This record gives sequence, C-alpha cells and structure tokens, in this order.
Amino acid sequence: MKILHFSDTHLGFNDLDIINSENINQREADFYDAFSQIVEQIKIIKPDYIIHTGDLFHRSSPSNRAITFALEKFLEIDSLDIPCILIAGNHSTPRTNLSSPILRIFENFKNIFVSYNQEYKKIEFDDVIFHTLPHLNDDTKALTQIELCEANINESKKNIMMMHCSVGAWYLMQEFGEWVYPSNKEYIFSKMNYVALGHWHGFSSVGKYENVYYSGSLERTSLNDKRNSKGFIVATINESLTIEYKEINIRAIRQKEIDCEDYETSIESLDISDCINAIVEVKLKNLTPLGSIDISNKQIKDLFPNSMSVSVKREFKKSDINQNLQNLEAISLEEGFLEHIKEESKELEYERLKPKIQELFSKYEELSYDTN
Repeated sequence: MKILHFSDTHLGFNDLDIINSENINQREADFYDAFSQIVEQIKIIKPDYIIHTGDLFHRSSPSNRAITFALEKFLEIDSLDIPCILIAGNHSTPRTNLSSPILRIFENFKNIFVSYNQEYKKIEFDDVIFHTLPHLNDDTKALTQIELCEANINESKKNIMMMHCSVGAWYLMQEFGEWVYPSNKEYIFSKMNYVALGHWHGFSSVGKYENVYYSGSLERTSLNDKRNSKGFIVATINESLTIEYKEINIRAIRQKEIDCEDYETSIESLDISDCINAIVEVKLKNLTPLGSIDISNKQIKDLFPNSMSVSVKREFKKSDINQNLQNLEAISLEEGFLEHIKEESKELEYERLKPKIQELFSKYEELSYDTN
C-alpha cells in the first residue's frame, strides 16, 4: 500500500507586496506553484491513497482566487480515481459556529473525503481505515475524540491516524488556538500502521516513534522559516513501513553577510550568483551607529538586482554602542528620518510627506520644551 502524504499548503497566503506579471502577489503564486507540483507528482507516482493533514487554505474564509485554484486542482485529483482524504487544520477552521467550514466545498466530489467538524471521523475502505482527527478549537473534547479513535481500530485492516496538532512542545508553532496532543494518549500510535501529522512546517519523524511523521509545509509562511527543503512523504506499508521524503522546487532563501569593519572588501567578495529570483536576507555586522547612517537599505538592495526580495538587518558592535551615544545626540533625528524616507520613497511621495514630517517634529520639540 502506497500513501502520498502532504500538508500545510496554505493556499491564498501572500506576502512581501510584490506583484507578478499576471497581477497576482508573487508569494501567493509561489504557493499555487508548489501545490501544482504535488498534483503532477501524484500523476507520476500513482499512489493507492492521497492524504492531506490540514491547513489546505491559509484562512478559514479564503479569497475567490484561492478557492477557484483549489477546486480546479482537486478536480484533476478527483479524475484520477484515487481516494483523497483531507482534514481541517487550525487555519482552515472557523472560530465560531456562524461560519461554514471551507472544506465543505469538496463534499460532492467522488473521490475526495473530508473531515472538518472538530470531531473524530472514521473513513473506511476495503483494506484500510483512516482515523481522522481534525483541528479542535475546544481541546477539552480531545480525550473523548481520541478514545473514539482507539475504539475503532480494526486489526484486520491497515490503520492510518491523521491529525493536525502539536505532538509535544517541540512542535508548537506559537499560534493562537493550536491543539497539543495529550502525551498520555501517545501509546495509541503503536497500534497504527502510520500516523500522519500536519501543523509543524518541517519534515520530521516524531520522537521515539518510527511510524509518526510530519510531512511539513510546501512553502514558507514566514521568512523566519529558513528551510530550503520542502516536500511530501510517500509512505509504503507492507510488512513494515518505509518512508520516502521527496523534495519539490521552491523559491530559495539566501542569507548574506557584509562585514562593515571592512565594508569595501566585504562588498567585493560578496557572492550573488545563487540569489537569482531568491528571497535574500542581508546582515550588516560590526556596524557603528554613525557608520550605519552612511549605508542605506537601497544601497544594499541594489547589490542584488536579480533577486525577488531583499531585506536588510543591522547588527551593531556592542562595545561601540555606548561610546557613540554622545555622537548620535549631535545628529538631528528629523534629518535622519527625512533621509530614510527619501531613500525609500519616490520623489513626489517624498515631497508630499516632507512638510508633514517637519510639522510632527516641530510639535514634538514644542511639547518637549513645555515639559522641561
């Protein structure tokens, strides 16, 4: 039995305010591209079952574009006559009963089976039972639902457990309302042929268990996620379980450093050959406060003309911070702020903002004088 397991596709996610040639947010398009790669892999691998362990959409009320894209792709999957089981994650689950769960849109598909009602649902076939536990807003109900899962185990068939949660504190995403699986119920894992997890965005086996896996997300919902490897799992169940992790192609994230103690030499030795179409983070290290003023963000971004996005982080020399505070007092905060706006804005926008900024600083100085 071959099962293709993927998760946390977050369709509709967008970021960075970069629009592509089709007038779509580029990061949103990246997520659609990642999903399309999975559909093509399904056609090549031809698994016996397809499972998705939550957060199909980034929001419980996704955009029309995200819904349209999902319907088109699941029509492709449905036409393959391969059973596909989806469970709801915390991002795709409404927080009140007034909203209809988005996964209901797949209820009338022939080969798509969904679990979204915040309760255990058994989805059974001739040779396997999928024990689905979607996201629960009220985790006080968790024990009851887990006990239902255990009661429905059938040893004459394969048993696959599907959940969207954190199994242990290590896999917390620090998100509102995330569900933590109770540790005193982990013994159930040993009764399953495979435990498929969603929520954690990295591919990972869980603790001491050889049959419990997160497949990870297909793209990054945060630039703090530095993983350049994203993909899906092909789980083969015969006498034993075999796990194969397959990568997909995603937009690279590159981290570069510029040593400001020897700025010119560091710039000359900077390798930008791997930054084409990438998301780039540049760290300016060993900065002094006065030296930082002389280096604009635009100046750094211009070093990476073929990158999709460039962000700049500044790391100051700790020993110099206190020593230079007195020097900084001599610098006009108003002048520094205006210079920053000038660098980051178009000329007309800068001219529009300049008098407003000057007025605000003037009021601030008047208030400071009155207080003193």
